[in-house]
Amino acid sequence: MSLSPKYYQERVCLNVLANSVENAKDCYEAAEGYVVLGVLSKNYASDEAAIEDMKKYQAATENALSVGLGAGDPNQSQMVTRLSGVLQPQHVNQVFTGVGASRALLNQNETVINGLVSPTGKVGFVNIATGPLSSKAPEAIVPIETAIKLLQDMGGSSVKYFPMKGLAHKDEFKAVAEACAKYDFYLEPTGGIDLENFEEILKIALDAGVKKIIPHVYSSIIDGTTGDTRPEDVATLLSIIKKIA
Repeated sequence: MSLSPKYYQERVCLNVLANSVENAKDCYEAAEGYVVLGVLSKNYASDEAAIEDMKKYQAATENALSVGLGAGDPNQSQMVTRLSGVLQPQHVNQVFTGVGASRALLNQNETVINGLVSPTGKVGFVNIATGPLSSKAPEAIVPIETAIKLLQDMGGSSVKYFPMKGLAHKDEFKAVAEACAKYDFYLEPTGGIDLENFEEILKIALDAGVKKIIPHVYSSIIDGTTGDTRPEDVATLLSIIKKIA
């Protein structure tokens, strides 16, 4: 099984949540494989339970597993690191301070590891204090270029830009995209992305020249009754990607 996600035109790979192995399979097929399926570590009481279950997702989707924190919860950082070291998934979600440990335990460079940084209200600057302890401290606001270089130092693959609140931080997001393009780094826009704003958000990243983009589309395409991500919405997102990528 491949350790690298599959990207449409080598540029774009979706990230959506999977509510069950069956839901993961349906979404994987709807995305024609251009997707990683998020499974949240927070939903498991132990590493053993998570590993046993996540292996089923890997088997059903050719390893298109994204090991998630759970709403960016920094307290899940160490569990995500431990799980990823065992599972060797295609994608790992991490807070900024967890990237180095995850890369070390993975012991390979193919799996994508993102590092979570947050908008600050100031174009060109991000908050990197997203770890279990640092998130409780005053913000650590640094230039996006510095954040990228720090992530590269730690073996990270991409900036996870969260919470974006859709297009609320549009100018800041554009600056982040331009920096990712300049420094050959991947970008993962996250938070408040839906079927309406997806195209504009993706286009900003594409137009900036970002090498690889992994947009996270979560709650907006989840069925409120079943908790499943709607495969038909995943297919719609893929059609948008095919139109502009």
